[in-house]
Amino acid sequence: MRKTLRSLLLPFVGVSLVLPTLASEIPPPPENLPKERSSYSPYADRKATDRSLSEGLYWGDTHLHSMLSADSGLIGNVVGPEEAYRFARGETVTSSTGQRARLLRPLDFLVVADHAQNFGLAPMLGEGNPIVLDTETGKRWHDMKREGKDYEAFLEWTRTVYTDDPINQPKMISRTWERQLDSAEVYNDPGVFTALIGFEWTSMNTLETPSNLHRVVIFRDGPDKAGQIIPFSVFDSPDPEDLWKFMESYEDSTLGDVLAIPHNGNLSNGLMFAVERLNGRPINKAYAEARAEWEPLYEATQIKGDSEAHPFLSPNDEFADYGTWDFGDILLNKPKQNDMLATEYARSALQIGLQLEAKIGINPFKFGMIGGTDAHTSLATTREENFFGKFPASEPSADRYSHLIMENKEIGITVRTWEELASGLAGVWAKENTREALFDAMERKEVYATTGTRITVRFFGGWDYSPDDVFRSNAVEVGYDKGVPMGGDLTARPDGATAPVFMVGAMKDAWSGNLDRIQIIKGWVDETGERHERIYDVAVSDGRSIGPNGRVTEPVGNTVNLEDASFVNSIGDAELRAVWEDPDFDPNQRAVYYARVVEIPTPTWQAHDAAFYGVDMPEEVPMMHQERAYTSPIWYTP
Repeated sequence: MRKTLRSLLLPFVGVSLVLPTLASEIPPPPENLPKERSSYSPYADRKATDRSLSEGLYWGDTHLHSMLSADSGLIGNVVGPEEAYRFARGETVTSSTGQRARLLRPLDFLVVADHAQNFGLAPMLGEGNPIVLDTETGKRWHDMKREGKDYEAFLEWTRTVYTDDPINQPKMISRTWERQLDSAEVYNDPGVFTALIGFEWTSMNTLETPSNLHRVVIFRDGPDKAGQIIPFSVFDSPDPEDLWKFMESYEDSTLGDVLAIPHNGNLSNGLMFAVERLNGRPINKAYAEARAEWEPLYEATQIKGDSEAHPFLSPNDEFADYGTWDFGDILLNKPKQNDMLATEYARSALQIGLQLEAKIGINPFKFGMIGGTDAHTSLATTREENFFGKFPASEPSADRYSHLIMENKEIGITVRTWEELASGLAGVWAKENTREALFDAMERKEVYATTGTRITVRFFGGWDYSPDDVFRSNAVEVGYDKGVPMGGDLTARPDGATAPVFMVGAMKDAWSGNLDRIQIIKGWVDETGERHERIYDVAVSDGRSIGPNGRVTEPVGNTVNLEDASFVNSIGDAELRAVWEDPDFDPNQRAVYYARVVEIPTPTWQAHDAAFYGVDMPEEVPMMHQERAYTSPIWYTP
């Protein structure tokens, strides 16, 4: 039938192109043309992009490590950045443990963000490169690898790498950076797949109190500019203020553009959003301006735990205890104390930023939210049934759930693979899938985080959205025309406006669970300078009612079958929308709002492992969860 239709249509196409049309055959123009505009077409007098800053939603991972990261390569990752890009583009690759792997759907972009310190050490040790063999330490580690003592070499490396450079070979860094740039250029395909150039600056502060202060540094530029520098590492400085100076120098010398994304505040033992600088001095205006400029985003969720909220800080939030890693610092040298938590999590940090703004005039923690994996396997996998773990040791196997990740017997803390999250992803609203457009969207914070699912979310704030606006066919256009998108600011209250109005809509991931609810989470600072927060359910599924306190009382239900790690979408909704006005608005109080979208319960990767391998998981292992998305905030400033 297809061939018949093609044979019928093609001749007519050809005739229409070559035969002249007689003037007498052209019908006369219609009478009574519309007078109120120059043309019937409402788009005739404007450019296609005048009304919409962002046109498409693009999915990617801004935080992936290949074998070129020293820690990754020293503990068994043999997959390079080239395969990482191929995998992200949708190809089948072979993992470090010899397993074939492929994504259900390709990513739109990827940042291979390998650690800057000792960049390229592992493959150079493996190949016996003279650059590392010329050093005493490099020669010893090379011999250890030949004797099968890779893990011993890794442990020795970890004991020295955050204080002094054990190799100190600039050639190793520059040659590896050239390889990274070359591979990014090969796989960058504007409009189809974007290979953003980046690296990770990995500061632990000190080994005695190893607070996770890591940042992923991302360039807007290609190799022509990014190739003029070599990555800035902890060996250059452990202080983020020095990283910002490096970034400023890069922009000044190359006329390029660069930003940094902090991550894992949950392992910083209170330092990620501390009100004191690393040098012990209080945050001042210069620091706040620099941090706000260079760090517009925060990685709120990843494999090493979720950093949106903590149940101790938000006891009335039933969704706060999700993927909580609150054991201690990143090396388990010091246990977690409750007084550290407020300066580790995104929600409280956004409120602390309001407090600092009231004091010094600038908000240093005015960040959008994004998700990344931090996988050290070269494989960006976030779907529960396709999760390849953080390290090669946590790639799929019947007993991986019980593998030891970290342990400190003195303080009684043990962390195992089953505590890893299959998280997260970055959703970016951008004009096109290019380095420039994606970077610009990140800079303006028109991005959001998910725990691995691909929920579509739009979030706008303004003063006069009507209840019907969110249901209009041009709702996105209305969102921009009447207000600001996620990442924006509401600074002027029009005459007659009583409170900000927010328009939010979400659509389920076609290959995941239906939606349970949309929430708007508000943080504010009162006249005494105290922080507050409140959660409002603004759209809920299955016809449930939202009470006068702004919350729904009935849970969405549960269809998970743990025997085969399945679920059905017989509960929840495929799409939710709402226009919501803040009922507790005080025009004199600084406030911040963001949306959280929650799915119905679905099986975790641990449940899929149990079903696939036929193993019984211990009781403490989470077998189901509710995946979610966190939008970048919208701020109100009096």
